[in-house]
Amino acid sequence: MPPGARPSLTIVLPAFDEAARIGPALDELFGYLGRLGPPREGGRSAADLGQWDVLVVDDGSTDGTAAHVESRPEANGLDARLRVLRREHEGKGSAVRAGMLAATGDLVVFADADLATPPDQLPLLTEALADHDVALGSRAHPDGSDRRATQPLHRRFLGRVFHLLAGAWVTGSVPDTQCGFKGFHRDVAQDLFSRQRIESIVFDAEIIHLARRRGYRIALVPVQWSDKRGSRMRVHAGLAGRVFLDLLRIPLIHRGVPGGAGSGGILGRGRLPANDRSPSDEQSAGSSSPTR
Repeated sequence: MPPGARPSLTIVLPAFDEAARIGPALDELFGYLGRLGPPREGGRSAADLGQWDVLVVDDGSTDGTAAHVESRPEANGLDARLRVLRREHEGKGSAVRAGMLAATGDLVVFADADLATPPDQLPLLTEALADHDVALGSRAHPDGSDRRATQPLHRRFLGRVFHLLAGAWVTGSVPDTQCGFKGFHRDVAQDLFSRQRIESIVFDAEIIHLARRRGYRIALVPVQWSDKRGSRMRVHAGLAGRVFLDLLRIPLIHRGVPGGAGSGGILGRGRLPANDRSPSDEQSAGSSSPTR
């Protein structure tokens, strides 16, 4: 990349039966990306981004989501910046993995298809990636506020239980593992997502676990977020059981993954402090760090 040049960016949007919402979401996204002037208060200008493209991963939708996306003008012509990757229905984790591995940008961000985190937060991730390998959007802010406060009470309670379990066993001190807004250098994304094995909603925790174990530099990036109603995820005993089992499986699945002691850390370049390590991190001490 020439000195001073901005890295290119691929934005990955996983989608399942989103025909009713994907149109307005893409209107908002392309409307933002096409503007170079001042953004709304608290946001960042698209001028802070380099070249970009958008990849929608259709996770076996039955409502014509993929066809709707393919009919848009941004998906056609010589300078098409919108692509669709069609897949059988396997779950959000599988869809995100496919998109991240198919991305062509120097930087890769995945976001929820409903754009619960608005597009003008994208430059916050790309800025963090200037000196970090991974940037995690966080709805928990340093001032103690939490954008998840607008969620229904039962969702907040279940999220808190999940956070306690994940933090103790898998993700350490990361305050918000499930925000659907995360950025990576492409080579880091290739390394992490090629190792991903969890296809349920727990895949975020798996990727964070892998990033910590591999020694990558991780930035926590406070972002704006709003609770978009219409989620197709329904909490039931079967889902809760799968989430619990998937959390337990993560360190066991990846116990043989080469570690990266000495180069990784949350919000910095140093080794994770001892009290920030999950039990599985201890197994990687003394291993070589990944190179980029």
